[in-house]
Amino acid sequence: MNGEAPAVDRRREDIVRANMPLVGHLVREMLARVPAHVNRDDLLSAGYAALVAAARGFDVERGVPFPRFAAARVRGALLDELRGLDWASRSVRQRARRTDAAREELIAELGRTPTVPELAGRLGCTVEDIENAEGDVHRATVFSLQGFATATADDIVTEPTAGPEEMLIIRERLGYLRHAVEALPERLRAVVQGYFFEERPMAEIATDLGVSESRVSQLRAEALVLLRDGMNTHLDPAMAAQDPPKEGCVARRRAAYYDRIASRGTLSTRLALTGPDGLPVAA
Repeated sequence: MNGEAPAVDRRREDIVRANMPLVGHLVREMLARVPAHVNRDDLLSAGYAALVAAARGFDVERGVPFPRFAAARVRGALLDELRGLDWASRSVRQRARRTDAAREELIAELGRTPTVPELAGRLGCTVEDIENAEGDVHRATVFSLQGFATATADDIVTEPTAGPEEMLIIRERLGYLRHAVEALPERLRAVVQGYFFEERPMAEIATDLGVSESRVSQLRAEALVLLRDGMNTHLDPAMAAQDPPKEGCVARRRAAYYDRIASRGTLSTRLALTGPDGLPVAA
């Protein structure tokens, strides 16, 4: 028995050494999606600690390759480290809520997306204030989307406490997210796919659509509001938009969008978009 423990420890050390490049790869991937001030060494430290913990908790009988098991743990640790930095501060979130509320009011009044000067006038600030705030909000939004798309599915599937009911809920949400993006109006869908998933520059998207970068920013904000409310309408009605317009063209367009999300599939087809482990299934 005394000789078994050192042998196990050596095997774990060998596994950790062999997979250290995985941590570096995941850190580089994460750094490409977050503000430049995020410290690489802090992420590496968190990633290596997660790798060691993964080696200790790995059970080969589960049938999951160690690199995949470790990658989920490391991603979760990196996201926790970023959340601890709290670069999406409370003031940024408060500004985002005020801006969203003002935009919703103007959309209801004007029947269209307001311009940045109109939004600034409603909020009593300058156009520069709006643009600076949108930059901060965008960074927080990208982080949130990435966290939803990677850590949630990967982490939960590898946790021993995650049951089949929890995985079904996660897979259903991922299916709704896919359908919510697909159901967006053409221009909004092009902005979301190009900006968030293809990571194309805003200027390039603006050129393709034949509009200004400012207009792309407005379309992005409008799409995020629609995605949020569309998802909440079907999955968490209590979180849906407060006091949405009940009549008029804006209300009709929103209702039509919510219906398109629902009509794109059933629980079965939404679950079919991901495998039993929560990872996307190739089209």
